[in-house]
Amino acid sequence: MKINKIVFIAMLFFLDAAKAQPLVPTPPMGWMTWNYFGENINEQIIKEMADAMVISGMSNAGYKYIMIDDGWQGGRDNKNNMIPDVKKFPSGIKNLADYIHSKGMKLGIYSDAAQLTCAGYTASLGFEEQDAKTFASWGIDYLKYDYCHAPEDSVTAKIRYKKMADALKKSGRDIVFSICEWGVRKPWLWAANVGGQLWRTTYDIRDSWKSMMSILDINAELNNYAAPGRWNDPDMLIVGLNGNKGPSGDLGGIGCTDVEYKSNMSLWCMMAAPLIATNDVRTMSSATKEILLNKELIAINQDIAGVHAKRIKLENGIEIFIKPLMNNDTAIAILNRNETKQTVEIKFSQIGLQRKYILRDVIQHNLAGISDKWKGEIQNHETKVFRLKPNNKK
Repeated sequence: MKINKIVFIAMLFFLDAAKAQPLVPTPPMGWMTWNYFGENINEQIIKEMADAMVISGMSNAGYKYIMIDDGWQGGRDNKNNMIPDVKKFPSGIKNLADYIHSKGMKLGIYSDAAQLTCAGYTASLGFEEQDAKTFASWGIDYLKYDYCHAPEDSVTAKIRYKKMADALKKSGRDIVFSICEWGVRKPWLWAANVGGQLWRTTYDIRDSWKSMMSILDINAELNNYAAPGRWNDPDMLIVGLNGNKGPSGDLGGIGCTDVEYKSNMSLWCMMAAPLIATNDVRTMSSATKEILLNKELIAINQDIAGVHAKRIKLENGIEIFIKPLMNNDTAIAILNRNETKQTVEIKFSQIGLQRKYILRDVIQHNLAGISDKWKGEIQNHETKVFRLKPNNKK
C-alpha cells in the first residue's frame, strides 16, 4: 500500500470518527496497577500514584487514566451490588474517584466476563447492567474487561462483551471499554462492532526483550485494524520496571536495559498503541522519566490521523516502521533486533517516500539533516525514530 493511500484512508477514518465522537479519538494514556503491584493494592498507593503523576509531569503529558486492575473487589452486598475490599479501600471507590478527578485525571477499574476474575475475585457475568450502573455511580471512566474462566469459543466471547458494552452505554456515564481476551479470538475483527474502544491483541507482556519482541511480531501485523476510537492494544508499557518481582517478572521477566525500554516506548508510539505505564512513578529514575515524558514521541502516538505504522522487514534483523501523520509529516522508526551494533542505510524511495525530507531525531531531540535517505549506526536492540517533514525548498 502506498503512503498517500494510507493517508487518504486515515483521513476517512478520522472524518468518520469525528462524526461519531469516539470516547478515545487518540490512544488512551495512563498508569495501571498490575505489573508492579499485582493484587497488593490499596487506595493510599493509588492516591500516591496520582499525586506522582501530577508532580512528575506525566498527567500534563497526557497520561490521564489511573487504572485499578484485579484485586480490588470485596464481593457483593445483600442487594448483589459489587463492593470493594474494605481493608484495601476503606473510603470506597467513589471517594477515590473524586480524588482522582480533583487532580484532573480519570479512574479506570477492572472486571471479567465470567463469575470470577483471573485472580479469583468477584466478576460480572450475569450482573452486567448492575455492575455498569455501580461503576457509573462511582465515577468510573474506563473498564478493563478480562476473560479468565470463560469459554474458549468466539461466539460466547462476542455475546458476553456486547452485553457489558451495552450495559455501559445504558449506565448514564461515558466509560471507555477495554476488551481483554488476549487476541486468541482475533478481536480486531469484531471487538469494535460489539462496543469496544480497544482490544488486547496478545497475552500479557513480561519485563523482557524477548516478550516485547514476541508481542511486537503479533501487533505489528494488525495495522489495518486501528483507527481513531478503535485501537490495537499490545498490553502495557514495561518501561522502568527494571526486573521488579511483580507479575511482570514472571516467566523470564528479568528486566531490560534503558535502550530496550526506549524501544518499547518508541514502537508502541509508532503502532498507535495505548500508552499505559506500570512502573512505580513515585520513585522512577531520571532515565525512565525521560523515556515516558518524551513529548515528541507522545505526539507521534497521539497524532489525530490515528494510523498504526506499517512494518517493513529488511535483511539482517533490521525493521522499519512507517507512520503517516497529519500535515503531510511522516514518522519512521528503525529497529535493530540483532545482538550487535549495525550500520544501516535507508533510501527513502525504497520505502515509498519519494522526496527529500527534513529529519528530526525525536529521541535525541535534534535536527538530523535534510536528505532523501538516512545512514548511521544503531545499537543492538535500539530503535531510531525520526519525524520527516517534506522539504519544500528547491
